[in-house]
Amino acid sequence: MNDRIISYIISEISIEPFDTIGLDEDLLGSGIVDSLGMMKLVLFLENEFIVKIPPEDMTVENFGNVQNISAYLSHKLD
Repeated sequence: MNDRIISYIISEISIEPFDTIGLDEDLLGSGIVDSLGMMKLVLFLENEFIVKIPPEDMTVENFGNVQNISAYLSHKLD
């Protein structure tokens, strides 16, 4: 799951070119992803993992880094 998320971020939405992204790297704070990129990421996650992500779940706690995104998705998929 982490690898698919990182691969999508790097290839489709990162503002700067990156070779890799750490699991706990702050996606918004470090400038890897902007707000439009975050919306694209949410759409990707919904399609890729067949989940519905309501607006109230789109928080820094759930989407601040790849590790949090994976934990959130794991919880949603259970």
